[in-house]
Formats: sequence, structure tokens, C-alpha cells
Amino acid sequence: MGGSENSKAMVVGHLADSIREISGLPECQNVCKKMYGNLIRRVKLLSPLFEELKDCDESLSDEQLQAFESLRVALDFTMILLKSVNHGSKLYQALRRNDTADKFQQITEKIDAALSDISYNKLEISEEVQEQIELVHAQFKRAKAQTEFADLQLDLDMAVAQKEKDPDPAILKRLSEKLQLRTINDLKKESSELHELVITSDGELGDSFEAVSSLLRKLKDCVLIDNPEVASYESEQVSIKHRSPVIPDDFRCPISLELMKDPVIVSTGQTYERSCIQKWLDAGHRTCPKTQQTLLHTALTPNYVLKSLIGLWCESNGVELPKKQGSCKTKKSGTSLSDCDRTAIKALLDKLTSNDIEQQRAAAGELRLLAKRNADNRVCIAEAGAIPLLVELLSSTDPRTQEHAVTALLNLSINESNKGTIVNAGAIPDIVDVLKNGSMEARENAAATLFSLSVLDENKVAIGAAGAIPALIKLLCEGTPRGKKDAATAIFNLCIYQGNKARAVKAGIVAALIRFMKDAGGGMVDEALAIMAILASHHEGRIAITQADPIPILVEIIRTGSPRNRENAAAVLWSVCTGDFLQLKLAKEHGAVEALQGLSENGTDRAKRKAGSILELLQRMEGEDSMQNS
Repeated sequence: MGGSENSKAMVVGHLADSIREISGLPECQNVCKKMYGNLIRRVKLLSPLFEELKDCDESLSDEQLQAFESLRVALDFTMILLKSVNHGSKLYQALRRNDTADKFQQITEKIDAALSDISYNKLEISEEVQEQIELVHAQFKRAKAQTEFADLQLDLDMAVAQKEKDPDPAILKRLSEKLQLRTINDLKKESSELHELVITSDGELGDSFEAVSSLLRKLKDCVLIDNPEVASYESEQVSIKHRSPVIPDDFRCPISLELMKDPVIVSTGQTYERSCIQKWLDAGHRTCPKTQQTLLHTALTPNYVLKSLIGLWCESNGVELPKKQGSCKTKKSGTSLSDCDRTAIKALLDKLTSNDIEQQRAAAGELRLLAKRNADNRVCIAEAGAIPLLVELLSSTDPRTQEHAVTALLNLSINESNKGTIVNAGAIPDIVDVLKNGSMEARENAAATLFSLSVLDENKVAIGAAGAIPALIKLLCEGTPRGKKDAATAIFNLCIYQGNKARAVKAGIVAALIRFMKDAGGGMVDEALAIMAILASHHEGRIAITQADPIPILVEIIRTGSPRNRENAAAVLWSVCTGDFLQLKLAKEHGAVEALQGLSENGTDRAKRKAGSILELLQRMEGEDSMQNS
């Protein structure tokens, strides 16, 4: 009896101490914050049970002791996991978030299993404590069945930011906010954490180091552009200013090979010095000099990001900042202002309300560029009352004015408070109308604007109800490469809301997604699979996917795709095959067993779990076949 009492005292005391230690852990400051906080909150609610048992004289049965011992082991693992995710590189944590989420899921399952083995009615505890523990147990059961860690927008933003050389500043801004890497000091600390990670990993980071380093550089550039006053950070990194510094290749015009003064982007995404590419176009050429691709249009878009980086590089290396050739805009032009000039903005608003179409177009264009330039301008323009006027211009009969208006609203929507102002001005139906009927550039920017606004959950509902999804799917199918990506990103975010999944399925999105998945060279496989993985969780989505004969391409992607695409393909395959004997049989015929076995060995943690679940279904099917044959 004494040994049993000692065992009880030890295990109960250990559990009480573990819960107290877990409850006292500091707040998490990275992308694992929600998972981390929820797990701590649930564990903390177990405390009254063990505090009461410590004061109880009743001995525990061997079965109860075993159950408590299982819970002790689970809580020890919980402590290790919680400590591991609350320090180190935030970017690396974000990159590994799905794997970390699987570990949280496994811990939740361990705790749930241990709690299931405890017979509360046999314990000498009060009814109040028993009710609380049963409630906590129910919470662990629900958490086990949910994917509370899902943040599909973060997944897509991370994927785009890694893949694209010059990602949309709005994406980098969202990542900066989400990862709490907002200032140069934040980025300095992140750089130190990454350095420490490299030292302690013994070279096992592999491709993750390149991915994190690349993302860190892009985020630093984004922060410097939005906060030019801290650009001196760059200067601190240069201990010696060379008299003739080597110009980075990305800063040279591919035509003249000289440092660019006025970089502009053509429709293929390549950047050139404005005067050089304009001469090329004036000579009658309609191809991109660098790639030889046909230009979809001849519009030249200023590359403000690169221009700012060139300016920072010039300052850091003691090189005189280049001045544009020819007729430069002077201080009176809004686009060349470095600070928010309220008088100039007011003058532009007066022109917006003019009856002169030329003045309206020019003013909308100026506001578009000012709103893109920096965060202060976005605040000033909104405070001056520009948003309702720009919303009115969405109905302009002049295509160029309409383009400027929707793009200005896109740039203004980067500011979180401006999102509400834009929606309250009644912009959503008009933006959807531009998406349906505008020029290609206007449609692309309308899609990007809807995505920006849909970050707020209540706007997802309103945008879907306004008829945006069929128009987005049309742009997804017939747009330029950039337009397709804008449409995919908007659809992806809107479909996080359950009602929009049904709208997307009814509008025929599944057939388009299958086409993109089959076209490996089209550059849309990532986006198509990400959207399909969301739709597969919806009843109508699963039916539509099943009817589209997805098995061959899903198995092929599981066999040869990128880690994230293999994971998403496995998730879709699991949804399609669960409860469907015919689809399981098709999967087996197309070589799913071999592909899934490979995934279960070298996939992400989540992919391995999905692969294991499908392999179990296939084995069960084979067992049933054997029984029928015998």
C-alpha cells in the first residue's frame, strides 16, 4: 500500500508541476501563436484535478496510475514542443509551420488518449472538478478533429514570396505583419536567429536555409522602401566605400548594360531603362529583348521597388544618384514628392471631380502612383477624402481612368484602415463590375483589390455575394500570367469562407484547376492545388473533383511534385477516396501505392499522415476483396 501511495504522490505531483510549468510559459510571438496559446489554455484547465488529488488520501488503481503516467509522458512532450517553437528564426518557423502543426496534432491526440483512459467517476473528486475535466477532455477531442492551425493565406503568401523574384509588395507587407518583422531591429534579430540556426543545425537545413535567406532579403527591402529614413542601416553594412563599385547585374538595363535611372516593367515581367525600351518599341519591335517573348501589350509600368533599391545602393556606395534624362517632373508633380503634400493631394481631388476627362484621368493616375509610393501617402490620400471619388470613377466610360481608379484603390487598400473605408464607400459591386467588363489591366487590378479587401472575413461574404467568383474564374482561365495569379490568389482567399466554395464549384472552377495541374510548364500548379485542397473539404467540391477524373494527375504529382504540392495532392486524394470504393480502385490502378509509400518516407509530416491514411484505405479494400473472393 505504501508503494502505491508513493507512486500516486509522485505521478500526481509531477503532473501538477508540469501543468504549472506549462501554464507559466511566455507568450508566443511567431506564427505558432494560436496553436501554442490554445494548447497551453487547455492544459491549464487540467490543474484543478491534480491539485484536488494531491489533497486526497485515496489510493489509485494500477489502471489509473498507468493512465496518469501516459498523461505525464504526453505533458513532458508538450513542454518540449512548446519550448521548441517559441524561439529561433520566425521565418524558419513559418516555413516549417505545417510540420509543427502536425506535431501539435500528435500531442493533442496523446493527451486525448490519456484522458480517455481515466475513469473520473472512480476518483475521489468533486462534481465541479469532474465536470470541468470532462469539458476539457471534450475540447481536446474537438481539437483533435479540427485543423485549427490552418492559415491558407500564409501558406500561399510564403509560396509566392519564395517563388517570385520580385513579389507584390502587398504580399511582403502581409508577411511582415504576420511574422512581426516590421522594423529593421526586428530584421536584425531575425538575421541573428538565422545565423544561430545555421550554426546549431550542423548543415542539416538544406534548401530551407536558401529559402529563409531569400525571404529575409525581400522583407528587408520591403521594410526599407516603406521606411526610407532607416535606410542608413544599409550604409552601416558598408565599411569601405569603393571608388568604382561593381554595379549589381539586377540594377543594369539588359539593353544598355548601364545603371538604370528610370526602370520600367514590360508585360513579360522584365525590367528595362525607360528610354532604352521605348526606343526598342518605337522601332516597331513587339517582343521582349531579353526573353524574346511576344509582348501582350506595350504599357510600361514604373518599377518603384527596384528604383528605391538602386537609390539605396547608390547612397551606400558613394555613387551619385542617377537623374532621369529628358524632361523630368518637378516638385509640383505628385509623383516626385518625397513627403505627403496635402495641398497637392487636394488639387488632385479637385481634378477628380472635374468634367474634363483628361484632367480626371491624369489626377487618378497621379493618385495611383502616390498611393503606391509609401505608407504615409496612403494615409494622407484617404484622409483627404479621395476614396469615395475614386469609387465613383470605377464607373468611368474612359478605360484608362477606370484602370487608374481601381489600381489607386488597390494601393490604398494596403493600409488596413483604408479597407473598411473602401467597402463602406460601396466599392465592392463596382470593383466586381470592373472585373467583369474592364480592360485586362483593370481586371487584373480589380482581382488584386478584391483579394486585398477579402483579408477581412466579413468582406469575403460580401465579395462572394456580389458575383465576383465567376468573374475571377473567367480571369483565371483567360488572363495574362499575372492576371491568372491575381485571380487565383483572390479565389483562394475567398474560398476560406464555406459559402464561396459552393459558388466556385457551381461556376465550374474544378475543370480549370485540373487543366492547370496537368500543365506543369504553365506556372499555375501550386495555386491550382492549393485551391483544390480547400474545395475538397466541401461536400459539393468533393463531388465535382471526383467527377473530373483527378486520380491520374494527383498520383503523378504525389510521385514527382514539390513537397507542398505532394502534400496538397495527397490531401485531395484522401478526400476523394474516403468512402468511395471506385476511386480507391482507380488510385491503385494508377500506381498510388508506390507513390504513397514514397511520400510516407520522404514527405512533410502532414503528407506522411495523409499517405498513411490512404494506404490504410487501400489495404482495407484489398482485405475486403480477398474475403469476397474466398
